[in-house]
Amino acid sequence: MKALRYFGCGLLLPAMLVLQSGCSGTPEGVDPVTGFELERYLGRWYEIARLDHRFERGLSDVTATYSLRDDGGVHVVNRGYNIESGEWDEAVGKAYFAGAPNVGHLKVSFFGPFYGGYNVIELDKTGYQYSLVAGPDRSYLWILSRTPEMSPDALQDLIRKAEGLGFATSELIFVTHDAGR
Repeated sequence: MKALRYFGCGLLLPAMLVLQSGCSGTPEGVDPVTGFELERYLGRWYEIARLDHRFERGLSDVTATYSLRDDGGVHVVNRGYNIESGEWDEAVGKAYFAGAPNVGHLKVSFFGPFYGGYNVIELDKTGYQYSLVAGPDRSYLWILSRTPEMSPDALQDLIRKAEGLGFATSELIFVTHDAGR
């Protein structure tokens, strides 16, 4: 395993998001979900689709794993398989609520005091099986699932939601999860 060149939380939470934006806000006109329950959100998520950024370029089998930190924050481990090098890349960071703990608006850091926005903008509140995550602006978007594949209907619903919010869904990259198979 090598030390990172890539991303963050989606949620899927890109490290470069932090460096490029320096902002832990939400895209204009986009609201994070309310009724968010962190305990149910913890665990492993599989990246199903994303908008392209160089820090994730060429990565397959991307996952984000969230667990509680002793200080009440969230321990973030993002991992992806670099197809070109044939090695796994990993980024470790931390996240904290940017406001109320029942709102899916967090800030994440992979580099010291610099934080980027992690906004859960759609969520399967019944089973916490899928989520739609945005960064601080519309150039960052991830579709996450608890399994490496998700139902086509649920996927299309999330894509339609993102499109309706002004995200460039025609540019989504769909992630494969087959390294090691």
